[in-house]
Amino acid sequence: MNAEEAVEFITKAYTELTKDAAELQNRIDVVRGEIAQTGTYTHTLEELTIGAKMAWRNSNRCVGRLFWDRIQVVDARAAGTVSEIRDALFEHIRKATNGGQIRPFITIFKPGSDGPRIWNHQLIRYAGYASENGDIIGDPASVSFTEVCEGLGWRGAHTEFDILPLVIQESADAKPTVIEIPSELVLEVPIAHPDFPQVAELGLRWYAVPIISEMKLEIGGITYQAAPFNGWYMETEIGARNFADEGRYNKLAAVAEKLGLNTKRLDSLWKDRALVELNVAVLDSYHKAKVQIVDHHTAARQFGQFETNEQAAGREVTGEWAWLIPPVSPATTHMFHQRYPNKIVKPNFFYQDAPFERTEITPVKRGGCPFH
Repeated sequence: MNAEEAVEFITKAYTELTKDAAELQNRIDVVRGEIAQTGTYTHTLEELTIGAKMAWRNSNRCVGRLFWDRIQVVDARAAGTVSEIRDALFEHIRKATNGGQIRPFITIFKPGSDGPRIWNHQLIRYAGYASENGDIIGDPASVSFTEVCEGLGWRGAHTEFDILPLVIQESADAKPTVIEIPSELVLEVPIAHPDFPQVAELGLRWYAVPIISEMKLEIGGITYQAAPFNGWYMETEIGARNFADEGRYNKLAAVAEKLGLNTKRLDSLWKDRALVELNVAVLDSYHKAKVQIVDHHTAARQFGQFETNEQAAGREVTGEWAWLIPPVSPATTHMFHQRYPNKIVKPNFFYQDAPFERTEITPVKRGGCPFH
């Protein structure tokens, strides 16, 4: 371990926590001594908490960073068995969902390469089943992982919206364990349109809270392989990506048909009209279900406030422009008209190699905003 990376984080964290110089120096001495003796060091709960918050603040692809300091940090480093990890994940889902009033949470497990791994991309995600003729039922982005789950003995109902089980590996040399998520923990929203009731005939639905679980968290030189976290959805991620992308549910033409649009001519702009109405349906459905969600215009305004706050704090705002702008009407947001330095600042979240082999059925673009 690089002791200087640890010292850099401790210095930054203790400065933001307004610790005095003596306390900072004492902690640096302790950390250096611990690294010299053991090759690593242990974060205090306070350091773990501020580090996780910084990681959200430094997430270049996230437009929802205004709320970085509101994430609730759960210290699950003592959870060592599959049952303990399972219980912590179930509690995360329950508390984050909060009956629809979504709360940002992160649950952090034991660090290091021998720490636990959660194989799921998100704790809650729909399955995808590939048939021999190439057709896919469900989410194409989940085909590889669904095959892994089935290889471990899980069997889904082969509908478009089967909730995948959790796959937990308690340590590097342990076999993965498949665990069903109790249905009462998963809040889902049926999608309907306020002006076009026929859209509901498509039977679309989506889950309430996105809990990313495949990324690793790096704080001061220490890596946490399992640290699932969530914010809440921005409607375009569901309406413009999950439902509309050709590599995902690909429902745009079906929505256009329900709206009575002319899909034979591209210059009818049926794709644009269907895309907007699909997002209207998502927003209206979540609002009526009393499930927290944000529209892309409000999110852009909130990001502007985040920029103001960061500048006042003397911190540079970093960002990946292509992911900060929304996929619907990006030119209506201020982010479209400016650029951000796309440099990596730690603490941060990073993708890590999947512990299973991926089979790419369709070209699915990986990544996006971790919290939305």
